[in-house]
Amino acid sequence: MIKKKVVIPLIISVLVGIVLIRQVFISKKHEKINMNQVFIEEKEEVTNQLTEVETIKVHITGEVNNPGLLELVIGSRIDDAIKLAGGLTDRADISKTNLAYILSDGEKIYIPNESDDEISFNNTQISNNKVNINNASVSELKTIPGVGESTANSIIEYRNKNRKIYYNRRY
Repeated sequence: MIKKKVVIPLIISVLVGIVLIRQVFISKKHEKINMNQVFIEEKEEVTNQLTEVETIKVHITGEVNNPGLLELVIGSRIDDAIKLAGGLTDRADISKTNLAYILSDGEKIYIPNESDDEISFNNTQISNNKVNINNASVSELKTIPGVGESTANSIIEYRNKNRKIYYNRRY
């Protein structure tokens, strides 16, 4: 009888102990799983931030295999745009192009051929020096994109005609 009185509580204690120990291990396991879930969520957030790279769009024309609108990463150069446009055609003359020029959003790139004038094709070839149209010569005016010989002469003619009017005014 004494054995039954001692054995039954002992068995119950062992079973309760097993259940409690099991609960502790299960909660530790869930805690570990939750920590892994947090780690995975943080890793996905960092990955999403890395994949959200800012881009620019440029229009490339001229002597490239696939002219058109391109989407490039900020800081891309003309060389990157040419590669994305399928490379150069056989008629391209890149000696007139600054391949290292860093592009910005909305620019148009024209890749010239051998017969193009050196300064008439695109603003990415011209340095950032500004041209003062109030006193520039014909050759300096022709460095402005879209200004050719006749436009440059018209600017100078207009400037000379109106300069006389301006200087003859009395204030």
